[in-house]
Amino acid sequence: MQRLLHTTISPPVNNPKRVIGFVRRSPTARDAWKLCAHEAFEAQVAHTPDAVAVVCGDAELSYRELNRRANQLAHKLVRLGVRSDSLVGICIQRSPEMVVAVLATLKAGGAYVPLDPTYPKDRLAFMLDDARVSVLLTQSSLIEMLPRYDGPRLCLDTDWKSIESNSTENPDTRVSPDHLAYVIYTSGSTGQPKGAMITHRGLTNYLNWATEAYEVAEGCGALVHSSISFDLTVTSLFAPLMAGRGVFLVPDGIETLAAALAGRTNYSLLKITPAHLRALTELLPPDDLAGRVRALIIGGEALHFESVSFWRQHAPATRIINEYGPTETVVGCCVYEISLDDPGFGPVPIGQAIPKTQLYVLDDNLKAVSSGEAGELFIGGDGVARGYLNREELTRERFIANPFGDGLLYRSGDLACVMADGNFEYLGRVDDQVKVRGFRIELGEIETVLKQHDIVSVCAVIAKDEPSGEKRLIAFVVSNQSAANADANLSSFLKMKLPDYMIPAVFIQLEELPLTVNGKVDRKTLANYSLPSTAEANHVAPRTAIEHELASIWADVLHVKCVGINDNFFDLGGDSILGTLILARAARAGLKISPTQLFEYQTIAELATIASGPK
Repeated sequence: MQRLLHTTISPPVNNPKRVIGFVRRSPTARDAWKLCAHEAFEAQVAHTPDAVAVVCGDAELSYRELNRRANQLAHKLVRLGVRSDSLVGICIQRSPEMVVAVLATLKAGGAYVPLDPTYPKDRLAFMLDDARVSVLLTQSSLIEMLPRYDGPRLCLDTDWKSIESNSTENPDTRVSPDHLAYVIYTSGSTGQPKGAMITHRGLTNYLNWATEAYEVAEGCGALVHSSISFDLTVTSLFAPLMAGRGVFLVPDGIETLAAALAGRTNYSLLKITPAHLRALTELLPPDDLAGRVRALIIGGEALHFESVSFWRQHAPATRIINEYGPTETVVGCCVYEISLDDPGFGPVPIGQAIPKTQLYVLDDNLKAVSSGEAGELFIGGDGVARGYLNREELTRERFIANPFGDGLLYRSGDLACVMADGNFEYLGRVDDQVKVRGFRIELGEIETVLKQHDIVSVCAVIAKDEPSGEKRLIAFVVSNQSAANADANLSSFLKMKLPDYMIPAVFIQLEELPLTVNGKVDRKTLANYSLPSTAEANHVAPRTAIEHELASIWADVLHVKCVGINDNFFDLGGDSILGTLILARAARAGLKISPTQLFEYQTIAELATIASGPK
């Protein structure tokens, strides 16, 4: 008889810190377990009213002031009709106003829907329409880039006078654990994103566990460097506010994150993706690494031991935790803490479940597989979302009745196995979903949008593995007409409809797509396709010392064998994080180039003319 492979939490005998899901709780912590995130924040306000809650540049908000502003806005939202399960859109740049908006929405009883200001207007329009938000919170500087919205809209800068006349007392909204806390949109295979509905029960379970397990109160707080549309941000935003510590808001850009990390010691935690981790390794001086952050929480995509060797060597006291969890199960549901005696190479396990969470590895018939055997990972417990907003069929497909107990199981689509020591190992996907720089992408969504272009007959998009461990989106297109500058046209077209992280780095035109014997697109053949660098007829080799140096750096960072001086940085697969790595290596070679210059002068020939350094 097969043994049912699932996990609850028990501490390993010989290494109690490796699996951190087991947490001993004080009586105070047990009482706080029942509090929703905003209620735990309110309790902290009463305890440390004058402590710094939010830092953004030179601006600071104390716990008392943050609570006062959030209460004023919450009462305004209630007057506008926000109730339990009301959806409130938040399109605000990273700022104290963003934190006020999130807390106020929860205090009013509503659920926030993050709308990233960098998203294309078409995508924002779909999300606003699909969510039917009852109120839109934004800033006056963003009005022109927002799509039409006919409901109540508040600009937290220009409309604040009408808001601050409201009560400063905590609203009494009595939110239940099963009410919604937020709805985050993720990539959808049908060509449109889908909204995952997260309840207070799941959010509370994760945050109360994370606040203790990551010992947030022992440090000074956390850096918030990513969008609230990325659920990775939930940890950094809420956990410090529940522990009486600071939320440090950082502008976009990996270089600003590195500078913020280097500018202070004893951060409680830093939540990043493996792509962020690789970039920080290039930017941070090794002799100044120790003591900067107490815990690195790494999630969003598969992690390898090689990626953390820099931190293990130069900051051995910093805890390094691999946190796994789909958006549909609240940020993180499974964790593994790396120890000094772990190997230096290979994949890092995803570990074991956090409290009130069950993991099952099942076959196609929903039967448990044997230890060491691959199967699909199913997730149960408090963190399982209510489903997808307005997507009943997809909800029924992905959220199934738990055949082993109460509640629902989320069908993750991830392949996993249970190792001999009881830890889970991630093995890949059962479908075409991929992770790029931590963002979850359904390749079918890109393909659906790409087919809307007039010149595209058929297409296929793959995520090609790079030597660095990252993935690179490649689009293969069969055109129904001869089109000059097709790559640029297709890229521009997609940028009007998809976020930047979903734009393929390379577009390759083929006469036809390879097919399997079953008539489906042969993605394995496409994955082995030899990508062109530069057409030999147009290739111009480096001529000067600066051009040679830049070409060598580009080839290494972008993993391109041969770089010509007229090759475009973005056409070769460059992005903001890779650009930062190029700048760091150029600086070490004695070349002074600013981030603005790299994005303005996109070829080596152009960049070499303005780079200051040895000729």
